[in-house]
Amino acid sequence: MRGSIAFFKKEVRELIRTKRLMIILLTFLLIGILNPATAKLTPKIMELMADEYKSMGITIGEVKITALVSWTQFAKNISTALILAVIIFSGTYTGEYTRGTLIPLLTKGLSRSAVVLSKLMVMILSWSAGLWLCWGVTYFYSEYYWDNSVVSEIAFAGFGWWLFGVLMICCIVFFSSFAGSTIQVMLGTGGVYFAMSLVGIYGKAKKYLPTRLCDSVSLYKGELKVPDYRTAVIITAVASLAMIAAALPLTNRRQL
Repeated sequence: MRGSIAFFKKEVRELIRTKRLMIILLTFLLIGILNPATAKLTPKIMELMADEYKSMGITIGEVKITALVSWTQFAKNISTALILAVIIFSGTYTGEYTRGTLIPLLTKGLSRSAVVLSKLMVMILSWSAGLWLCWGVTYFYSEYYWDNSVVSEIAFAGFGWWLFGVLMICCIVFFSSFAGSTIQVMLGTGGVYFAMSLVGIYGKAKKYLPTRLCDSVSLYKGELKVPDYRTAVIITAVASLAMIAAALPLTNRRQL
């Protein structure tokens, strides 16, 4: 137990020392500011483009901006931050295997399961801090400039993105248990997302897929309700646990 705590602290220090945590937090902070800023600047942008549209025979009426525009930007931009997080986290395990830095720790009694779970916890905490920082900044400015009450289920929509991010992190852990390089881990994780998106083209399957959690705009507009996401939440949670359960024995059998 003491070894696991020490390794967890080592992972946190490594995340800070390599500036990865700073990159993650700054990216999410920037996106959090960008969401309401884009909404605030939209009328001015449309005004500047009015003459160009007019020459094309298109007349632009008054553009009314509400908090919904800001939160729609959140739903669009948070995926970019998630991609960055996946890229940063994908080398967490394979880097250790390549450098051989785990061998001295394992020979001193640290279990491989403790390594996997410690790294998993650090990644989830980093993702959680970044996501909710972005969410909080978007909420504050959206409330300041407009009124968040016109947007439905803001908190649950944030939870949906958080849970989907946890699934992607569990994918990283799973593929890292047998993949030989960071690129392979990224391709495997990206392949899972692509497969879900492909299956989601079939309308009836969409409500069962974890990607349903990324459909925040329908929730904001009241087109979907929280119960409509219940099945996707359960499947996402179960899939995440299943990947970790599969990763542990695979990691234990892996040659260092």
